[in-house]
Amino acid sequence: MGVISMTGFGRGEANATGIRAVVEISSVNRKQFDCQVALPRSLVGLDGDIQTVVKSAVSRGHVKVVVTLAVDEASVDTASVDIAKWRARVAAVRAMAGALGLPDDLSASSLLQIADFAAVSERPVDSAEAWAGIEPALRMALDRLVAMQRREGEAIRTDVCVRLAALKAIAAEVASRAPEIPRQHRDVLHTRITELLGERGQALDEQTLAREVALFADRCDISEELTRLASHFDQADALLGGREPCGRSLDFLCQEFFREINTVGSKANDAAVTRCVIAFKTGLEAVREQVQNIA
Repeated sequence: MGVISMTGFGRGEANATGIRAVVEISSVNRKQFDCQVALPRSLVGLDGDIQTVVKSAVSRGHVKVVVTLAVDEASVDTASVDIAKWRARVAAVRAMAGALGLPDDLSASSLLQIADFAAVSERPVDSAEAWAGIEPALRMALDRLVAMQRREGEAIRTDVCVRLAALKAIAAEVASRAPEIPRQHRDVLHTRITELLGERGQALDEQTLAREVALFADRCDISEELTRLASHFDQADALLGGREPCGRSLDFLCQEFFREINTVGSKANDAAVTRCVIAFKTGLEAVREQVQNIA
């Protein structure tokens, strides 16, 4: 299955037993699967059958299915039309138009605007007869919907991979900066303490300084967070390269990415790392927006 977008559209048509069925399916983002079916009132019993077919192809998202039916002209029983009655009606309309000084522009299409005539072209359609046309049209529409979702999903996968690569580069920059943080803190602390003690005429205790630096190094150690970030990147790569639906899993990973990088910023207490954390969060938000489009 791979990466599939939740957004798409498909249309299908089929003819069976004198009935032309048209099915249009559209889908948008939603955390769970939700299917809304619009059917002629007399065929609402087919709602469950349609939802079952749709659910076999769509795992997540809000799906709207619109079904319309039309009876082929060849299947209309013209013998049931009272021709004499309609001749009388047409003559009456023309006589009225002449009396009122109106142009005689009556045509065959004008008859379609008369409710009684429209009812003539309709005939009862039972569920089994309708399903014979609806099912192939539905499956055609679903195939086209899924094809569009796959194309968009591939575009999303490519974009997310590029963005994750950028985040990996930021994480690598943080990792290269991490060993410098305790050394820089030691130099700053050494300078400040030396200046303070110099004013008082006291000597610097190197052991005390080393102990303070060690405590600081322990507090600002971000090696565990960087290891977990690397693991999350590996998991994301596996999900994007797999064949199973991965939208929910990637959304969860984005939350874990945020938690780890947020901890990195809090523990490091370093301006350069803080800038990296801000850039990481900005890029991660873009990734998450894209991931939320994936089924």
